[in-house]
Amino acid sequence: MKKLECYIRPEKLEQVKKGLFDLGVRGMTITEVKGHGTQRGIKLMGRGGEYCVEWIDKIRLEMVLNEKQDVEEVIEIIMENAVTGNPGDGKIFIMPVEDAIRIRTGERGESIL
Repeated sequence: MKKLECYIRPEKLEQVKKGLFDLGVRGMTITEVKGHGTQRGIKLMGRGGEYCVEWIDKIRLEMVLNEKQDVEEVIEIIMENAVTGNPGDGKIFIMPVEDAIRIRTGERGESIL
């Protein structure tokens, strides 16, 4: 099993979600987060002049995929639907998952995904 942790722009969530649903991915967790990458915030113009917003709104999308779901295909769908071509489009992190347990029944393994 693999866990994907994706950071995307909030305005891209619906496109990404639709692409994943069309692919058959159903289980995911979505969290509103703030942060910045190498761009270290964005500069904006306001009434008082230029100012910097250091912490940028992002969406963290997490999902655990079993071996039946093609991780590379899921990554491709996320990238196709989240890209704007500008700095701050986001990142995807891939981690191995050792086990999964359904609390209600005690079932274990990929079958619970």
